Amino acid sequence: MKQLFLTTLAFLVFASGFAQTTPEPASIVLASAKEQAGREKKNIILIFHASWCGWCHKMDSSLNDPKVKKYFQDNYVFRHLVVNEFKDKKKLENPGAQEMMEQFGGTSTEGIPYWAVLDAKGNLLADSRIDSQPGKNSGCPAKKEEVDYFIKVLQKTSKLDANALDVIGKRFRENEL
Repeated sequence: MKQLFLTTLAFLVFASGFAQTTPEPASIVLASAKEQAGREKKNIILIFHASWCGWCHKMDSSLNDPKVKKYFQDNYVFRHLVVNEFKDKKKLENPGAQEMMEQFGGTSTEGIPYWAVLDAKGNLLADSRIDSQPGKNSGCPAKKEEVDYFIKVLQKTSKLDANALDVIGKRFRENEL
């Protein structure tokens, strides 16, 4: 009996490693972010990205850099939604994420990462298009114009002081190097 139990347990553990899990629908991800943002009195930064996207990884590395991470954590709730995957990785996409990106002004032709800053009720406060201009997605800010715009958005949507904004600006300028 013990042998059968151990064999069954081993099989279940092994099989679970191959189980396909469907990513949460975008609507559920956003609902969770809104609930947390409301509770913590923060705004939301929703980032649309893909596994293959180098600039998306650079954005995450920048946001998680110890020099700036606490500034972001203290002011925002972050959520990622996967879009624009290649055929062999389509299963990674959050159902409804592409439509949600479009709802918040993004298009698949403008590139990713695409981000949107929302209030705790899910209302759009700003997005990654410089001055909301089509074709001007700042993505992961790196160039001076992109970083200046990103800082302007942070200034408008957070309680970050001038020193914090300066540190963040310098960190994101490192992305151009």
